Amino acid sequence: QVQLVESGGGLVQAGGSLRLSCTSSRSIFTLNAMGWYRQAPGKQRELVASISSGSVTNYADSVKGRGTISADNVKNTVYLQLNSLRPEDTAVYYCKATQTNYLGLRDYWGQGTQVTVST
Repeated sequence: QVQLVESGGGLVQAGGSLRLSCTSSRSIFTLNAMGWYRQAPGKQRELVASISSGSVTNYADSVKGRGTISADNVKNTVYLQLNSLRPEDTAVYYCKATQTNYLGLRDYWGQGTQVTVST
């Protein structure tokens, strides 16, 4: 079992920045990858950014150049830095971890943190 705790959401003005944190209950060395997803009202959950155990990163086109995902292996925490925030970034942001166990790949999700970008 992997438990994920997110923090860092809130209300931000357009053009501002924020940093989301996701702390894993297990060492991130045991995880295949971690990522940030978001879900806006009435929309499907979408990938924002991910980072693999080999530190390979992937970003949605909508945040390329504005977002940075990073990992702190000592703190078992993954961060998402988002700059130049836009109203369309408003969503609940979820952290996901993927781990291989004897059953195969399994995904774990955090509880989500609300990000609201005001004009």
